[in-house]
Amino acid sequence: MKQASARAHSNIALIKYWGKRDARLNLPAVGSISITLADLYTDTTVSFDDTLAADQARIGGAEVDPGRLSGFLDIVRETAGTNVPARIVSENNFPTGAGLASSASGFAALALAATRAAGLEMSPRALSILARRGSGSAARSLFGGLVEMHRGQDEDGLDAFAEPILAQNAWPLEVVVAITDNASKKVNSTIGMSDLDARSDFYDGWLAHAEDDLSSMREAIKARDFATVGALSEMSCLKLHGLMLSTRPGLIYWNAATVSAMHAVREMRASGLDVYFTIDAGPQVKALCAPGQGQAVAAELAQVPGVLETRLTALGPDAAVL
Repeated sequence: MKQASARAHSNIALIKYWGKRDARLNLPAVGSISITLADLYTDTTVSFDDTLAADQARIGGAEVDPGRLSGFLDIVRETAGTNVPARIVSENNFPTGAGLASSASGFAALALAATRAAGLEMSPRALSILARRGSGSAARSLFGGLVEMHRGQDEDGLDAFAEPILAQNAWPLEVVVAITDNASKKVNSTIGMSDLDARSDFYDGWLAHAEDDLSSMREAIKARDFATVGALSEMSCLKLHGLMLSTRPGLIYWNAATVSAMHAVREMRASGLDVYFTIDAGPQVKALCAPGQGQAVAAELAQVPGVLETRLTALGPDAAVL
């Protein structure tokens, strides 16, 4: 038996990714820029064991159908020149499938653990390309700090990968996660973003402005211009959810507490706190805070009706073998 364990951290996109240019290779239709979170992570152990009859998976303490995970492991096995089944054991320290990027941290941790267990040493770029095959946002969770995912142009996907923009400690931003629902979302991201060219009249506009949004965010990060970074994040968030609302059938991931928290963030900003919101495909609100502002923001969001829990986190590190 060959075994390895790895930890990867959740990430939250500031400039959002939605839609695929190639579903089979999981190639994104647009690039994205994200922030990795220190206190939300997945620990995964992969054990290749020739006494197993087939792959097995245990996630969050429950045995699950390994179908999607087996497909991912097949890529690793093909690269390593083996056909040995594996046992996967994975735990998140935050709600799974609830709009907190558990698939990102999950597949990033799986990519690192599986390749090490299979005896493969991959470059960060190759590992990012591999992780993307499991989840588009997983390519970003291999890196700490602020990260950009490149859309790429090539049909084989070898130029669609993530790389760091700023390291974990280069800019001490904070994020407050306001959890408004612990349940798994009813429509997962893969289904939600499928066939958008036929399901949304707004999709062409989403694609047309993606490169401009990325360029503006890169420049704001380079200048450490928090107000512009925050404003771009809110804009990209609302643009994404506008696209979701336009999709047939319309996707409404927000609940009442989500909307209340968004208003609370804007009220805090009007009162002098440096904070902006962003929301992925789910009901959870993430408040991006300037250094030193997180505790005050967390205290305010905890008072919003329907907010079940708040978590204050700094920027997270690279994925690592445990």
